[in-house]
Amino acid sequence: MDLGINGRVALVMGASKGIGRGIAEALACEGAKVAVVSRSRERLDTVVEELGPDVAGFVADAGDLERLRELPAEVEAALGPIDILVANTGGPPMGGPLDNSVEEWEAAYRSLVLGVRVLVKGVLPGMRERGWGRIVNVGSNSTVEPIPTLAISNSVRQAAVGFLKTLSREVAADGITVNTVVTGKFATERLADVAGSMAKAEQEARKTVPAGRLGLPEEFGDLVAFLASDRAAYVNGTTIPLDGGLLRSV
Repeated sequence: MDLGINGRVALVMGASKGIGRGIAEALACEGAKVAVVSRSRERLDTVVEELGPDVAGFVADAGDLERLRELPAEVEAALGPIDILVANTGGPPMGGPLDNSVEEWEAAYRSLVLGVRVLVKGVLPGMRERGWGRIVNVGSNSTVEPIPTLAISNSVRQAAVGFLKTLSREVAADGITVNTVVTGKFATERLADVAGSMAKAEQEARKTVPAGRLGLPEEFGDLVAFLASDRAAYVNGTTIPLDGGLLRSV
C-alpha cells in the first residue's frame, strides 16, 4: 500500500527512543523526511545515523516553550515545510491524586498541553496554505480508563485530547486531520521503570493483556504512519487505542 507520504516532512517529538523512535523509523521507511527531536544530542546522532540521510536531529525539551517556538522554522530550513507533526512526550511522574507537587503538575501541563499548542501554532499556517496536514498526538489509555498510580497523566493528557479534538473540527475543511493514539503496555524504558524491569513488565503483560504480550514500538509507528498518510484523509478527531485489547471500555 502506497501511503502517499514519500517526500513529506515530518516533525517527531521524543524520537530518540521507544515509541517516538518507532514512529520516526516507520515514517522514514515510507520515504518521509523526518526531523527527530530529543533532549539528548548523543541519542539523536545515533538515530540519524541509523535511519538515513533524510533524517535530521534537533535538540529540544518538550517543556521549553521558547525553544519549541523556534523549532518549526529550524526544521523547515533544514528539510522543508512541515506536513506531519507527531506530538510525543514522556510520561509525567507517578503518584495518586494528592501525591505530587504543584510544580510537577505545572511541568506536566507545560510539556503535554502547552508544548503541543505551541508546536501546532507553528506548523498550522503552512499546512492550511498548502491544503494538507497531519497532526498525531501520542496519548495514554489512562485518558480512557484512569490508572490509580498516574493521577497527573490521567488528568493532564485529557486536556491535550480536548484541545486537539476541538482543533480537529476547525481544520478539517483545510485538508488537515488531527488524531490521538493512546498506548497500552509497550516495550519501552518508561514501562520498564514503572514495572521495575522489562522482565516484570513482560510477565505482567502475559497476565493482563488479552494479546498476551507487550506491544512493540514499530507497531505503534505503523499506525501513526497510516494516520499521517493520504489513505487516512477521512480519519479525523479520533482517539484510537493501540493496546492489544487491554482497555475494557467500549
